[in-house]
Amino acid sequence: MIMKMLGKALLRGFGIVLPVAVTLQLLYWLISSMEGWAAPILQAIITEHWYFPGLGLITFLAIVFIIGFSANTRGIRSIWQLPGKVLLRIPGASQLYGMLQEIIEVMSGKNFADESVVLVKLPQSDVELIGIVTKKAGIKGDRMSGLLEEEQLAVFLPMAYNVGGYTIIVPKSCTRNVDMKPAEALQLVMTGGLGKMSGP
Repeated sequence: MIMKMLGKALLRGFGIVLPVAVTLQLLYWLISSMEGWAAPILQAIITEHWYFPGLGLITFLAIVFIIGFSANTRGIRSIWQLPGKVLLRIPGASQLYGMLQEIIEVMSGKNFADESVVLVKLPQSDVELIGIVTKKAGIKGDRMSGLLEEEQLAVFLPMAYNVGGYTIIVPKSCTRNVDMKPAEALQLVMTGGLGKMSGP
């Protein structure tokens, strides 16, 4: 009985401590990477008297903001897209870059329109799956959209406890909209609905 209580307490403690520890470690790694990238450049440009720890991070974030803000202009946006286009032509790097780019776009909801979270009804069944509409028909120059007929949707079905899922093409009649943001739907499905996300 005592061992069982100790085991439950230990698991409960891990459940509290591990998410915090892992999140803080990832944030520390991200901040350290930003600082480490910009610090040598700044130290070569300005004197040590003006440099202080954290200036590299501030500079990195400022550069990212300037790039993001200037990317609203079509001509400048094409300049910032050049490195990505080069990487997409390099074998090996193209797959890694493309995958990271798409993951960031999915998690940020960049390419999702309103009413993009849907419930997909399986044929001849009462079972429904939570999915995210990724493409609709009629988008010129888009390979996935070109595969769709007018009344079809491309829907991404994420899997629980896994970075992955399936993209299926279904009739619109097999889906119904859900009032939920794509990032919330991903979190809900990937945790198997066991999280503590509040409802509407």
